[in-house]
Amino acid sequence: MADLTETFVRTIRRKTRKKHEPDEKIRIVLEGLRGEESFSELCRREGIAPNQY
Repeated sequence: MADLTETFVRTIRRKTRKKHEPDEKIRIVLEGLRGEESFSELCRREGIAPNQY
């Protein structure tokens, strides 16, 4: 039963994961390099985890 639950949760997470287009990724990285706002604020605004940046 626990295996079935874990598989179900994993499937939902994959389907609801936010996907960024390549041009969005480039824009986010360039904004981070500009340094106009803090790294934490940028990640929070874009909805990404700091370790994904």
